[in-house]
Amino acid sequence: MYILLISIVIGLFVVMLFLNVYFRVKVMKAYKELVQARVDFTAKQIFSKQRIEDELVPLYPAQAEQIRTFSRYLIGSIRMGTVLLALITIFGGILMWYRE
Repeated sequence: MYILLISIVIGLFVVMLFLNVYFRVKVMKAYKELVQARVDFTAKQIFSKQRIEDELVPLYPAQAEQIRTFSRYLIGSIRMGTVLLALITIFGGILMWYRE
């Protein structure tokens, strides 16, 4: 049982590492395109779909899809990282409790 829990924690850590790299590349690519187009936005706008549609898309209609993509990748990255970190913490806690 102990070996299985260790394997799960290591597997989750590796998954978190690869997802982090994958989303970081996607987010930075989308961000680079927005910077080159001189799109100005705040964190409140990027994390709110309503604000994106109401405030950013009317100002930058040519970059509307890039803005949505950047927001989606950024939010997805944060959510997946949070879930995987919680799972690693839970399994790590179980390992500490279950020590032989």
